[in-house]
Order: sequence, then structure tokens, then C-alpha cells
Amino acid sequence: METDTGSQNTHRKPKTFDQKNWISENLNYKKDSGNWAWILHRITGIALIAYLFLHIYSLSPLTEGEVAFNNKMATFASPVFMVIEWFLFAFVLFHSLNGIRIVIVDWADGAKYHKQLYRLSWIVGIILFLAMGAIMFSHELKNLF
Repeated sequence: METDTGSQNTHRKPKTFDQKNWISENLNYKKDSGNWAWILHRITGIALIAYLFLHIYSLSPLTEGEVAFNNKMATFASPVFMVIEWFLFAFVLFHSLNGIRIVIVDWADGAKYHKQLYRLSWIVGIILFLAMGAIMFSHELKNLF
């Protein structure tokens, strides 16, 4: 049998989702490496999905013949697009290295090492990013020196 006591029965409003301030609340709290890894993993994932659609669109000149396709590909060989492609590599690199880090944290009892793994993924990523830049722009670098 339930009894209703006045001291336990308070009329509190349940906390609801604050629709007006949710962005500022989420942007103002202190973020650690795990938060940044989560945020950047989502951003790079969305960017890679967008690139997938752009890639499919860029192949559309194939339906117009070889000349149209070659003309389109010539625009993608410009230095501007090479830099964009280099940064696309950075997105792929971060997303894949962070994904490997997530698997290690989840499956290999790596939770106690997640910050070190995050730093390691950044170090490896930066080295690979710079190495890819050296490979991609080596012909341009040879012309400079």
C-alpha cells in the first residue's frame, strides 16, 4: 500500500531539452582529447560522404565521351585541386587512424591508453600527411630548386 507524504511529493518540472541554448551549452564546456576525437571523427566522416557524391558527379563526363572526360580530368590536375586532394588525404588519414584507435580502445582494453593513442595517431598522421605532400608535390619542388 502506497502512502503519499507531503515531503516526498514535490511538484518539480522535469528538466526538458533547452532548444534555445543547446549550441552554446555544447560549445562552452571544456573539451578533452576524447571529445575532439569524437567531433573530428564525425566531421571527417560527413566530409568523406560529401566527397563520395562529388566523386560520382565528377565521373559523369564519362557519359559524354572520352574527350569530355579528359577535359574534366585536366581541370582536376591543376595545383589548386592537388592541394584540395592533399587535404582530402588528411581527412581520410584522420578518419582511418582515429577509427583504428577506437577499435583498439573498444576491443583491446585500450581505454586506459586512449589519450596516448590519440596523440600517437596525430603524430603518425602528420608524418604521413607531410610525406604524401612531398610525394604529390615533388615535381613542383624540383622546379623550385
